[in-house]
Amino acid sequence: MRKIGIIGVPSSAGARQTGQEQATRAYREASLIEHLRLAGHSVTDFGDLPEVPFRSDQQHPKAQNLQLVVEVAKRVADQVDAVVRDHDLPIVLGGDCTITLGVLAGLIRQMPNLGLMYFDGDIDLNTPDTTVSGILDGMVMAHIIGKGVDALARVGPRYPLMAEENIVLFGYNAEAGWIDEVETQVLAQCQMMTYPSAQIRGTVKASATEALAQLESKADSILIHFDVDVIDDDDFPAGDVPHSQGISFHEAMAALSVFAASRKLAGLVITEFNATRDADGALARRFVDAVAKVEFRL
Repeated sequence: MRKIGIIGVPSSAGARQTGQEQATRAYREASLIEHLRLAGHSVTDFGDLPEVPFRSDQQHPKAQNLQLVVEVAKRVADQVDAVVRDHDLPIVLGGDCTITLGVLAGLIRQMPNLGLMYFDGDIDLNTPDTTVSGILDGMVMAHIIGKGVDALARVGPRYPLMAEENIVLFGYNAEAGWIDEVETQVLAQCQMMTYPSAQIRGTVKASATEALAQLESKADSILIHFDVDVIDDDDFPAGDVPHSQGISFHEAMAALSVFAASRKLAGLVITEFNATRDADGALARRFVDAVAKVEFRL
């Protein structure tokens, strides 16, 4: 059986503010590894990569901190590759969403027919040509499917990193107001499978089961990208950017449990937890307790 391999990526290089680089420390202080071991898992801690906090990059207003984001992604890819070669299941603790580019780049070296369950409150389909903020966090999916800046879109062993047909967008929240019209237009022309929050609310577990079955029919292995901003901010106010009208904390964990039980599970990335929104650590403890109860397929 595989072991769980924990990789910390304390980076907010692709974000719009600091705070996500502190998430890895928050999870550790909430005893994530100890909780996973108490749940019966064999866990190897590979430590944290160097901390890379967000910094304002006014010289590159359309792709802020691009070089930092690329450097982080490359380090993540190498670490993930090493963990998978050691037959461990990588659980990558972020950090902002751009680290998922690095996780994909590392997994694809070993698992070319990879599927991606993009469990996220946004669709991240902006590019430097369409962005208002210049924040690469909002351009992750665009770069995954080969759009945007070459330095980031070509960070992995192939281009594009992922075929659209092998991607599910699960839980994205058009009602929260963070998805731009241009992103919606791009999505309408994509081949990705889509499960918006408005469609799945109230039937999340059944929808997750259906979405996973569709992805398993196409891919030999599956990465779960889990952005905590998929959860309604009133229920779990730890997301880097507040999202109202999302799914509940309970629903999010139910969906994660479905995905993690896949016989094709290749890894999990957790992103967008801003520790500055959790001064007393209560949200981190709640989250860690829930993740430790997930039955990962090892």
